[in-house]
Amino acid sequence: MSRRENILGNIDWLTVFLFALLVFSGWLSIYSASSDEAGKSIFDLSARYGKQLLWIAMAVVLAVIILIIDAKFFSTFAFWFYFLLIFLLVAVLLFGKTVAGSKSWFQIGSFAIQPAEFAKFTTALALARYLSLLNIDMRKLKTKIIAVTLILLPALLIFMQNDTGSALVYFAFVIVLYREGLSGTIFIIGLIMGILFITTLVFSEVHVLIVLLALLVIGFALFRRIRKNWKPVIAMFILAAAFVLSVNFAFEHVLEPHQKTRISVLLGLEKDTKGAGYNVNQSMIAIGSGGLTGKGFRKGMLTQNQFVPEQGTDFIFCTVGEEWGFLGVITVILAFTLLIVRVIILSERQRSKFSRIYGYGVASILFFHFAVNIGMTTGLAPVVGIPLPFFSYGGSSLWAFTILLFIFIKQDANRLNVL
Repeated sequence: MSRRENILGNIDWLTVFLFALLVFSGWLSIYSASSDEAGKSIFDLSARYGKQLLWIAMAVVLAVIILIIDAKFFSTFAFWFYFLLIFLLVAVLLFGKTVAGSKSWFQIGSFAIQPAEFAKFTTALALARYLSLLNIDMRKLKTKIIAVTLILLPALLIFMQNDTGSALVYFAFVIVLYREGLSGTIFIIGLIMGILFITTLVFSEVHVLIVLLALLVIGFALFRRIRKNWKPVIAMFILAAAFVLSVNFAFEHVLEPHQKTRISVLLGLEKDTKGAGYNVNQSMIAIGSGGLTGKGFRKGMLTQNQFVPEQGTDFIFCTVGEEWGFLGVITVILAFTLLIVRVIILSERQRSKFSRIYGYGVASILFFHFAVNIGMTTGLAPVVGIPLPFFSYGGSSLWAFTILLFIFIKQDANRLNVL
């Protein structure tokens, strides 16, 4: 059997099908959302859907190239890819173009590219390469420090570009670390910090501290184990109290004004349906107006009349909701869920530790983007400006997600060659 036949035979075609389904559905949504460009050819590069079609074609070429390349190429040069993107992230801070407040784009004529999108898959590669080295144990402090540094370095550089949404994506790699042995306590601590942050903003420092103190007293009164281990319990109470007391300071002095407004609107602390909350409000109206089956392709009143800002990029999901209704929304959510679950299943069957870790990196990034983007458009998460994978308009995003996914598809196709 030829090498080509081996490649085609071992590819997980279900994953490829889900990729193609999402990309095609995304292009249809972009086409529909570009009502102001009606009447033009679908290949017209002056229209958004024409450009997206070109980028889809180039994404397919990238996918084919990845499937042809030797699978070991990606693990061998993982660190090289990582440091190349670190260099580009630094360079874009110095020489990049500012778009929508973020200095994260290289402009070459009429073509613009965003290194932050590609840094996600290079970080996944580097993390997988490091954690798959011999004698690496997640229980060791040194391993944790190096792994976290690999994750935080690109995140910090992207945050400096004022692209908070893309920087937050790197928190998804905690799932990878957890799969490789990181204590589940980290998740519990993160969840508690999130709850304390939200409750402190919604209520007040005094109210939250009173509740914490009450829980401490009840715990000492009812549980002997807590009384026996009083020192760590008191230490945790002090740390929690210190965190609560720092919330308002961080909210007022660390976050940007627009970020504070978005969080306040999300938590119901203020109403701003014509300002920071306008996008979300219009998106929710569009999705809700779709009903069960939707208004039909290119028949959505809000999306066709451009009432939803960024409806072709960050808020493209509202186009699905208005035109295809609840059934369309559920179909898209199921497609993303199936893709993510499929990647996890394939990750668990890998013979190579590198492939398994990278697969979890792919699933984590896709899940974060999918969950947060849909959360944004439905008012369940703050607007942080991250695209819906394979759906949102943009070449950098589409290419980066295609490379991210197809490197893993290639690793999976090669799994039988790993001893």
